Amino acid sequence: MPSITELTLYPIKSCAGIAVSEATMTAAGLRVGQVNDREWMLVTPQGQFISQREYPQMARIRCMIGAQHLQVDAPDMPPLYLPLQTTFLPKSDIKKRSVVIWEFALEADDCGDAVATWFSHYLGTACRLVRFSEDAQRYANTKWTGDTLAPTRFSDGYPLLLISQASLDDLNEKSIQQGRAPVPMNRFRPNIVVDGIEAFEEDYAESFAIRNQIQLRPVKPCPRCPMPAIDQETGIPGPSPVDILQAYRANPIVDGEITFGMNVILDSGIGATIAVGDDVEITIAF
Repeated sequence: MPSITELTLYPIKSCAGIAVSEATMTAAGLRVGQVNDREWMLVTPQGQFISQREYPQMARIRCMIGAQHLQVDAPDMPPLYLPLQTTFLPKSDIKKRSVVIWEFALEADDCGDAVATWFSHYLGTACRLVRFSEDAQRYANTKWTGDTLAPTRFSDGYPLLLISQASLDDLNEKSIQQGRAPVPMNRFRPNIVVDGIEAFEEDYAESFAIRNQIQLRPVKPCPRCPMPAIDQETGIPGPSPVDILQAYRANPIVDGEITFGMNVILDSGIGATIAVGDDVEITIAF
């Protein structure tokens, strides 16, 4: 039976993920302890989000979840500690910053000058870290979710990304045939990896059921930018696996863009636990 083989949380958008054995499902994505997926984001001084697309060394910014802090580490930098609880601060002490992620503008919580200095020093460019505000609202595009309002934080657009192991195996087989090295799954930054289904079967799924509680619905194939070319261990760009995908993964559903993986939303199961090893029941759309 198909099962979950990997779960990954990305506390800071476009920085390294954290492999976890289990997580809590929220409507806006995975949650581990007090930390949500893509809860923090780096922005320019003008508020425009930045990512590995411009700064591939962001891949080497790693996080560790503690009881009261998110520890952030990067090469040749001292550890940085971000408090998880800010409820003790008066609301007037939480500075708001207008930020833009793709076409969406919202108000986020600025994490302060000391934090901004740390990230600016590491990346070699002026930037600031912001946190998704408790009172902020952002939803996935209803063109794809239909009548469902699916909240998300600082993801590119959807609360969860799911990829099957067989899809990566298929890509790597083609890469090897062309004399290219295989790539690990982390190049594509999924939240959920499922094994035991056919390559790209996720593209045709109507739903994924887990633990008789969680119902995930695929809504949009994930178009691919140049980021999969970046080695997530070294932060160094190399040959892009998207080059291989171009030969057979142009998707007319998204105007011919190259797709790999499916953006999914949560239809039911808020507060339920999802874990590596869970069986997955897949329903194919006919």
